[in-house]
Amino acid sequence: MAQALIDRHDVELAALAAAGGRREFGELVRRHGSAVRALLRRMGAQPSLADDIAQDAFIQAFERCGEFRGEGTFSAWVRRIAARLYIKRRAREARYVAEVETDEVAPVTDQAGLVDLDEALKALSEPERLCVSLCHGAGLSHPEIAAALNLPLGTVKSHVKRGLDRLRARLQPEPATLGRSSHVS
Repeated sequence: MAQALIDRHDVELAALAAAGGRREFGELVRRHGSAVRALLRRMGAQPSLADDIAQDAFIQAFERCGEFRGEGTFSAWVRRIAARLYIKRRAREARYVAEVETDEVAPVTDQAGLVDLDEALKALSEPERLCVSLCHGAGLSHPEIAAALNLPLGTVKSHVKRGLDRLRARLQPEPATLGRSSHVS
């Protein structure tokens, strides 16, 4: 009896998919589809656009499955494909305009006091959000991001650093909630 798809490793599934295995590739999509869509949304794509680009990324991954060698994770490989497709789409639409930066540094929390990274990312300028998402979400290096966005390397490094600094400031708990004492004056 054939080994169940759910028990197979991504590298094995990718090899079988490269040989035309649609069911095996379907298992890879099931495993990694939500991570790809989440990255695209964090990069700034609306949910429907994230779904469209994720679908295009998986089609491209299926066509190029033979190129996946298992040197990294399949998830990282397909997220890189998706990130590059998103960048190309944005360039094609010529809507790459920096948003006005906000000075607000209050942490973004939900009612339970948990940090909402997606909301915090929305507070970054568009170039910062793209560079941080590509670096830490898609795993691209600074030179790869510079080439993909057609930006100078120093600009990419600045966007990543400034974006991370703003995220840290925004996501830190308010000083009043740290070490709150019951001392009455």
